[in-house]
Amino acid sequence: MKLLHSSIAGLSFILFIPFIFSPVLADLNSDRQALLHFASSVSHTKRLNWSDSDPVCSWIGVTCHGSRVTSVRLPGIGLAGLIPPNSIGKLDALRVLSLRSNLLSGNIPTDIPSIPTLQFLYLQQNNLSGNFPHSLSHNLIVLDLSCNSISGNIPTTVQNLTRLAKLKLQNNSISGVIPSLSLSHLKLLNLSYNSLNGSIPYSLQKYPNSSFVGNSLLCGPPLKPCHTSSSSSPAPALSPSNSTLLPTVVRNAPPKRKKLGLDSIIAMVIGCSAVIFLIVLAIYIYCNKKRDAEASGTLKAKASSTAGKTEKPKDFGSGVHDAEKNKLFFFPGCSYSFDLEDLLRASAEILGKGNNGTTYKAVLDEGSTTVVVKRLKEVIVGKREFELQMEVVERIGHHPNIVPLRAYYYSKDEKLLVYNYMPAGSLFTSLHGFRGAERTPLNWDSRVKISLGAAKGIAHIHSDGGPKSIHGNIKSSNVLLNQDLEASITDVGLAQIVNFPPIISRIIGYRAPEAIETRKLTQKSDVYSYGVLLLEMLTGKIPIRYPGHDEVVDLPRWVRSVVREEWTAEVFDVELLRQSHVEEEMVQMLQIALACVSKVPENRPTMEQVVKMIEDLRQPQIKTWASSESDYSNVQTPTP
Repeated sequence: MKLLHSSIAGLSFILFIPFIFSPVLADLNSDRQALLHFASSVSHTKRLNWSDSDPVCSWIGVTCHGSRVTSVRLPGIGLAGLIPPNSIGKLDALRVLSLRSNLLSGNIPTDIPSIPTLQFLYLQQNNLSGNFPHSLSHNLIVLDLSCNSISGNIPTTVQNLTRLAKLKLQNNSISGVIPSLSLSHLKLLNLSYNSLNGSIPYSLQKYPNSSFVGNSLLCGPPLKPCHTSSSSSPAPALSPSNSTLLPTVVRNAPPKRKKLGLDSIIAMVIGCSAVIFLIVLAIYIYCNKKRDAEASGTLKAKASSTAGKTEKPKDFGSGVHDAEKNKLFFFPGCSYSFDLEDLLRASAEILGKGNNGTTYKAVLDEGSTTVVVKRLKEVIVGKREFELQMEVVERIGHHPNIVPLRAYYYSKDEKLLVYNYMPAGSLFTSLHGFRGAERTPLNWDSRVKISLGAAKGIAHIHSDGGPKSIHGNIKSSNVLLNQDLEASITDVGLAQIVNFPPIISRIIGYRAPEAIETRKLTQKSDVYSYGVLLLEMLTGKIPIRYPGHDEVVDLPRWVRSVVREEWTAEVFDVELLRQSHVEEEMVQMLQIALACVSKVPENRPTMEQVVKMIEDLRQPQIKTWASSESDYSNVQTPTP
């Protein structure tokens, strides 16, 4: 009898097992089918190798907790197309979704941001469009929809996100007024560069100016004040029915004006005369400044003879003496036929002011000849040493990636260098110039080509002049381009003859840490500067302060922090992320850059090694260089 009861109990337990585990299996199967639906609806690289035969929790980018999918992280892996509804939105235990830095387009399915358990939603840097989602999970802590094409208004339902700590909506097409949001946990808010209008709500005025810039119709603190038209209401007309008000009105009426006395008239005349005098004085000062500015637009004012003396320019060429005017030294092989007097008479425009001096574009021979003239400052060597260094510079310039020096002038008070004019400008201009609709951004192939050309030029400088041969001032504005986007290095050989510039915030961005500390420049500090230039090319961010560009980033520190925390394609320029099939090369170039900006000089590669690594970027087998202790060996690549 006991045996029968035991058998029945055992059979009952066995039959009950499916009922215990079937919800678990059903949940995982539901999550699996939802993710497979998503994967089959969007195009993607081979790195997203989800297979129905493998456990869903082992898939790349998928994290499970218990029996459910709780995190999907697929940043920067080339996802493209529309996000299908009833796919990811069916993961009803999802807490983290990251699809940032891909090529996803179309509307955001309403079932995704409304997943009840969702806490972190990263959809930035895609091509998503449509209206701002209205249905949002009340558990959201981070909502990042920046750098898309999302339109519509910010819904008032955002006010219900009481746990929200970060709201990033910049670089979209969101319009309308900003709702009044009183979110106690909101630490970061960015609504910049949209089409928002109206006044900024009082509850949001505590956030910085950068949270709202780029909305031309937005006003109120911290932006410009709103202009409100105030019109006083007309006083009510008196009628017999309100005649009782008459005594009060008469009593409160303003007193009649008294006639002006002689003293008042004299004071008014003196005051008006003073105002007129100040206006005339301001106009006079303005005209003088304008005339001086126009005068500085030429290298040399036209000569005029007064008592047998020639008038000297006030700025450029002020150190050129009459007896030395034609002592402009041309190097052999130069085809220019002008002399120093012609050069100083040429019309010119300032191209830039740098650590070594001011650079001009000079047009001679009625527009038939254009050259670049650099007026050096703080030269610390004598004439003989200067001439010997110019011979070294001219010899090094016999390389396709070096801007050749054509001529020079030396006097006690004036030192001039003459170069070929590069019509396509600098790498800085191509990267950070006006990003409008008519601008053609540098694509990845062009950036690799320019980076390789610059590396070859610096490597030639290091090898041609021996172990102590350096450039000393590598930056994107010193990488010049021709019409075919071939890169050439300028300002070669100047570090040896000019004073080391003071360490100020404007130039720290490219300087190696040891160069700042010891004020000594080496080939390894050149490698560091080139590494910063590579990071600038990859990120599109500016490492030093330039006029018109207020945002300055310590690129090595910023990139290291992002890579150390978690791999993300956010380090790359948004203009690069719109290209497909270049992610791996961008990652490899980032690794090269981080090797170059290693804090330990001995861990940095040589420029010849850098050239080889860039040339190997597109080889089937990537050959890498790294020291076991360098930053390069510690770089985490994205999950394949």
